[in-house]
Amino acid sequence: MLKIHKKIADTEEISQEIATLTLPYERRIISRQRVSLDNGTDAGLFLTRGTILHDDDCLQAETGEVIKVKAAKETVSTLYCNDSLMLARACYHLGNRHVPLQISTNLLRYQHDHVLDDMLHGLGLHVTVEEASFQPEAGAYGGGHGHSHADDTHQHHVHEHSH
Repeated sequence: MLKIHKKIADTEEISQEIATLTLPYERRIISRQRVSLDNGTDAGLFLTRGTILHDDDCLQAETGEVIKVKAAKETVSTLYCNDSLMLARACYHLGNRHVPLQISTNLLRYQHDHVLDDMLHGLGLHVTVEEASFQPEAGAYGGGHGHSHADDTHQHHVHEHSH
């Protein structure tokens, strides 16, 4: 099993062939886990606790191999909106529920949840459910996932929404 132990800044100076690792958001926030590279190679992530992987990040294995992270397409809810006040209002209501958000000009995206979709519909907004990569904001304190856990197994913090 390939052991991946660090995130590296730039691959321009690295001459080795680059493998890829495609993961959805929920797996890109886990520092220590077993994964399969896109070429089928079994690997283990042994990254610093709290490391969050983003699309195009590069990792290096103990043996020198470089692995490029790719954000997998997953089911997301996307709000396309040209009204900055309405977009800000949507961000406020979703942020108030501690929902990770991807925000860019005229676009707001979160992991699909029909209850949240209904809430935005109630504000007069139209939400599109689609398959896309999800790249949420890092968060005000830099980590994006500021909760710590007793161990690094696949435990992640989930806020329950009443359905």
